[in-house]
Amino acid sequence: MSARGAMGVTGVSRVAVKLRPRRGGTTTLVSPGVSTPVFPGTGLGKVPRPRRGGVRVGAGERPGGAGERPVAAPAAPAPVSAWLPSAPCSRVCVESVGSPAAVPRALVRLAALLAVLVFGIVLIPVVGRLAAVWRDRLTRTWCRTIVRATGVRLRITGAAPPGGGLLLVANHISWLDIPLLAAVRPARMLAKAEIRQWPVAGVLTASSGALFIQRDRLRALPRTVERIADSLRGGSAVVVFPEGSTWCGRAQGRFRRAAFQAALDAGVPVQPVHLHYRFDGGAATTAPAFVGSDSLLTSVWRVLSARALVAEVRVEPVLGAGSAPDRRTLALAAETATNGAATNGAADTGTAVVETADAHRRSAEARRRSTDAHGMSANSEAYAHL
Repeated sequence: MSARGAMGVTGVSRVAVKLRPRRGGTTTLVSPGVSTPVFPGTGLGKVPRPRRGGVRVGAGERPGGAGERPVAAPAAPAPVSAWLPSAPCSRVCVESVGSPAAVPRALVRLAALLAVLVFGIVLIPVVGRLAAVWRDRLTRTWCRTIVRATGVRLRITGAAPPGGGLLLVANHISWLDIPLLAAVRPARMLAKAEIRQWPVAGVLTASSGALFIQRDRLRALPRTVERIADSLRGGSAVVVFPEGSTWCGRAQGRFRRAAFQAALDAGVPVQPVHLHYRFDGGAATTAPAFVGSDSLLTSVWRVLSARALVAEVRVEPVLGAGSAPDRRTLALAAETATNGAATNGAADTGTAVVETADAHRRSAEARRRSTDAHGMSANSEAYAHL
């Protein structure tokens, strides 16, 4: 049968095209649309078996030649959780405040800071046996002394409830946030598991009864919420940074809602706290920020080197238990309060913030129902034309 007859029966002609091989390798087209790599010295259509230790490739060299160099196999990228909280801030956001003249001052402050830390660690077993009132008072004094030893002036506005279960939430900027909040009210902290490995800070955090969370394990989140709720029911205060990551201080992230579910389950109030760092004179600064690839020691040294640094802690009106219908509304109310957008001059500012957040939620639900209604109407018209 002729080629024309074969095409008339099958409609496809199988044609093999052989190209002249080039130096360094070429390809043979077995059939249209399919190619097979060819390596010199191995025969057409054959792929050489890779040697142990990786494939060796050299520009203009024959495999197995004397001038080749081994190429290591690429390392597998580390898995990244899509839900893991992160911030866009990096070391670029952080102001440089160090200078040769600041080194003696930083060394003196470092010595004072280490002395205060060691003194507190030694007394932890003794303080733990005291009554709750005296234990909290000594802890607040110790934390204020830690802040002052770094050369940072502390200014606290407002106060948190002295007793009972309480969820303290704040924006997160620096490692200094931890002693600052403990100076407001000693509490158990929700901390990432990596802090256990930090020098000094890991020991202090673990000894304070912190609740550690593995942020890259989403399945562990419900159990963590239960542990927070149990602590709140037992009358403890728990500190949470709902942003999930540190920011430079010039901007603030959205509050995650999981921890607020623990407050709703335990029926305890939420205490929003706003943290702000500036120089004495009014200018805001990002020098205390602990963001991006910054190491803890680098951030500590930057704080010790800074001059006239002020830490402002503004304790906002408490959001009472049952003041919000769901965790979304409660998280939005706390976020609004820490952003300083609460209504000023109102008799009950916390209630006003919750009502505003609830209004936003109702508006969003109304828009969603309107969109669904339009979609159903469009579908009905389409069915009518069928």
